[in-house]
Amino acid sequence: DIKWFRQRLVALIFAVMAAFTLLIGRLLYLQVIEGDEYRRLSKFNCIRLQYIPPPRGLIYDRHGKLLVDNRPSFNLGIVLKDARPLKDTVIKLAGYMEVPEKEILAKIKKNKSIPSYKPIWIEQDIDRDMLAVIKTHKFELPGVVVDIRPKRQYMYGIAAHLIGYMSQISQGELKSGIYPGIRSGDFIGKVGIEKEAESYLRGRPGGRQVEVNAKGQVVRILKTVDPVPGNNIYLTIDFCLQKKAEQLMGNFVGAVIAIDPASGDVLAMHSSPSFDPNAFIRGMNTKEWQSLINNPFFPLQNKVVRGKYPPASTYKIVTAMAALEEGVIDENTKLYCPGYYKLGNRTFRCWRKWGHGYVDMRQALASSCDVYFYQVGQRLGVDRLARYAQKCGLGSLTGIKLCNEEKGLIPTSKWKKKRFGVSWQKGETLSIAIGQGYNLVTPLQMGVLISAVANGGILYRPRIIDKIVSPKGNIIFSDPKEIKGKLPASEKTLNIVREGLWNVVNSPKGTAKIARVEGVVIRGKTGTAQVVSRKKNDNRKIEYEDHLKPHAWFVAYGEKENRQIAVTVIVEHGEHGSGTAAPIARDLIKAYFYGDTDDKTGNPE
Repeated sequence: DIKWFRQRLVALIFAVMAAFTLLIGRLLYLQVIEGDEYRRLSKFNCIRLQYIPPPRGLIYDRHGKLLVDNRPSFNLGIVLKDARPLKDTVIKLAGYMEVPEKEILAKIKKNKSIPSYKPIWIEQDIDRDMLAVIKTHKFELPGVVVDIRPKRQYMYGIAAHLIGYMSQISQGELKSGIYPGIRSGDFIGKVGIEKEAESYLRGRPGGRQVEVNAKGQVVRILKTVDPVPGNNIYLTIDFCLQKKAEQLMGNFVGAVIAIDPASGDVLAMHSSPSFDPNAFIRGMNTKEWQSLINNPFFPLQNKVVRGKYPPASTYKIVTAMAALEEGVIDENTKLYCPGYYKLGNRTFRCWRKWGHGYVDMRQALASSCDVYFYQVGQRLGVDRLARYAQKCGLGSLTGIKLCNEEKGLIPTSKWKKKRFGVSWQKGETLSIAIGQGYNLVTPLQMGVLISAVANGGILYRPRIIDKIVSPKGNIIFSDPKEIKGKLPASEKTLNIVREGLWNVVNSPKGTAKIARVEGVVIRGKTGTAQVVSRKKNDNRKIEYEDHLKPHAWFVAYGEKENRQIAVTVIVEHGEHGSGTAAPIARDLIKAYFYGDTDDKTGNPE
């Protein structure tokens, strides 16, 4: 036993001696052999971690056309810990930048809460001339750094309201906790797809461990973790059709949307006036920002999903379905229009002062006879009308993946009592039946409605994202078709309504003959939404000021060789749908089936 114990003790002593030998050897290596190097590091250099932002995911149209890219951006900053003496560095930097010293000092003061070892950004996205000057004089500018970051580039500036824009994250957003991995000064999506798909587009940041000298200049890179790019998004929009829609709207104020009735895919979406999303990336001065937010036509508002307008005579599609389904008239019922309709002591005028005579449903839709729909509306009542309108998707969200969508308003007798404390009046139903009164809809809702009329009655949720693809090419998300409901109409009723809408474009008395396109079957409905109401019994021709002129509507769909497209156009203060809105829809439908064309004359009759 004693012999065994001694053997163990000797082994333990040798193990301890070996450990001390290794420890002493390591200390000698660090302090003697590598001592000068580590002494230099401790005295003059330090190790820092640098943040590497990830390239943001790209955005394409449905055919793979690149719409949103990234480009290199050179940002100029100053690290206070290294910029010594600070005053001398600022004086030299101001001279090379050709800006007042106080401007740089103001930015430093504004960001004084940033740790002294982190850069304060003096100028974002400097040009290459300034970059060359700074690089040439880098040894005279201790603490001055240039960082290369990917910056968003909107290639064509189109579909600004749909795609959205990016801007620096605010302190409130930073503190909200919904943007993990985002740092102060980073850019995030603020509206549109850029916001809705932020988590997909963002990617994962990387970093590098670097050795810097006493002036803050990088001596060497010790370790790098590469960033992971964001995922790429393929939209449902068609680049050529989108571009055409924007050209056609021109300087008009309003909105246009084109939808594939077979799927709910949004093929084009434009709100006018628009804005340049690149301006938010490069930064705007106060004057530029004020010109945007004080513009009376609200260029930052997406009128397709947020604009609320009386639907005017486009609403007669709903009134027609309700009347036929409820049996208050049939397809052959003829009602007389002398140009006016009396209810109690009030006279309601038709837009055609001498009237339309006896007309049935198809003819009433074609000529947009108000008196016919006054009588139909009176027989239905406001609550039955509202029930059909709601089942047609009006007064509720379509479900499109864009923030701040508006519901609009479909009034009922109960709503008015609650809102105003008074009962519903019969005369108000007449206004509702022709799309006036309290009715408010969005262009998108009307786009979904006319798409459903085209496809047999299916109300699809509008799709704007086709698929999301990883950097390696794998599809990680595909937005499926989603049915939100069905029109409250039988196939027979829909066929009658479709015949009426065909007459609108193709019959001699149709209100939208201008919308014809050779080789394409087009059905549609015009609308003129009053901005101000007329006095009772006033049928004079009135010349309104521009801002009081009626809004012009046209909803339509075109068919050719088993392909369909539904288009909705509203032109604010455009007066008549046949004169302003219908030609835009016509040319957009023509471009869809025949390719882009500058021919805006339509086809000869």
